[in-house]
Amino acid sequence: MKGKLNSEPLEVIESHGVSRREFLKYSAAMAALLGISEFEFATKIAQAMESASKKPPVLWLEGQDCAGCTISFTQILNPPATAILLDKISLRYHETAMAAAGHLAEKVYRDTLRKGGYVLVVEGSVPSAEDRFCIIGGRTFKTILEEAAQKAGAIIAVGACAAYGGIPAATPSKGIGLDKALPGKAVINLPTCPVHPDHLAGTILYILTTGKVPPLDNIGRPLIYFSESIHDNCRRRAHFDANEFLEDWNDPGQREWCLAKKGCKGPLTNSDCPIRRWNDGINFCIDCGALCMGCSQPEFYGDMAPLYTAESEVSKRIFAMKEAGLFKRENS
Repeated sequence: MKGKLNSEPLEVIESHGVSRREFLKYSAAMAALLGISEFEFATKIAQAMESASKKPPVLWLEGQDCAGCTISFTQILNPPATAILLDKISLRYHETAMAAAGHLAEKVYRDTLRKGGYVLVVEGSVPSAEDRFCIIGGRTFKTILEEAAQKAGAIIAVGACAAYGGIPAATPSKGIGLDKALPGKAVINLPTCPVHPDHLAGTILYILTTGKVPPLDNIGRPLIYFSESIHDNCRRRAHFDANEFLEDWNDPGQREWCLAKKGCKGPLTNSDCPIRRWNDGINFCIDCGALCMGCSQPEFYGDMAPLYTAESEVSKRIFAMKEAGLFKRENS
């Protein structure tokens, strides 16, 4: 009968672990809310489930993090995050973004682990001083991570914390990145704090379209995003070469001068920030008057601090290298 549920969509739904009674009750309420028939609603859900089962599964875990990388990714505009999440991948598990909770969320997670071949995205560092610094659902994050990494088709560390330890590395937990937490595992590192949404989207789509890991540098970063230094593409570079360094923020004459004496780490930081920029290409740290904190480097945060002076170990290295003539342009 028109508008009534037949067995076909229900069979698809049952295959995903949802009982007929539960689904009929749910679909009746939702169909009434949407102003459509129960049959139409069930068919759409079944189609969505079938479609999702054919997309590459993605598990997104969070350790010692602030969820900043998640927020950054959701702000991508070209393509929008919704297009990636709904059309390109099947995001099976993400504590911050998923609607499911409790045993239902855990079941999806376990089923995906069992089948293997998923893309594992990890946000946040792993405590090395004591595993109990980060516990999720009664289990240490280290245990969860090691379990998830076993059958992963690809592992992506998003953000400075997951890649090399980041800010938690300078805390009592002594956070470490996946390179140390998962020795022997191939990890794609997408540092910066937070991760640039283009870096993550581009890496995932590269893996999905080629079936391969993108070419990486010697610390696991995709060369397409991290092969050049901030310094080489900085509009203040000429002032660095001319020894014109900003020392007084209140002097208009120094406004465009190099920020190295204020702690800028651009000369020893590799990322395409000056070219790709942030917030859909609007700006990046140095162009808006701030300095580069070096958040794409393994030394971030500890060896980059203090951030706003030239007293850090990295800043001292920058000026020693300049004195030795190591930053001269090839054509100069």
